Amino acid sequence: MSNHGDPEVLLTPAEVAALFRVDPKTVTRWAKAGKISSIRTLGGHRRYKESEVRALLGAASEDADENQA
Repeated sequence: MSNHGDPEVLLTPAEVAALFRVDPKTVTRWAKAGKISSIRTLGGHRRYKESEVRALLGAASEDADENQA
């Protein structure tokens, strides 16, 4: 039996930036600062795991909800 699940969906910096409503350069700074992990393509471009981005997005929205309460 194979241990291969569905391949992880990878997002570009622009896609991550759109989700967080920030500039793509901000996403790159987050990766350099270790706030989000990135994967490098063979061409040297950064890609981000959708599952991790969604988890961070959920945590960010929960923090925003708590601050508004």
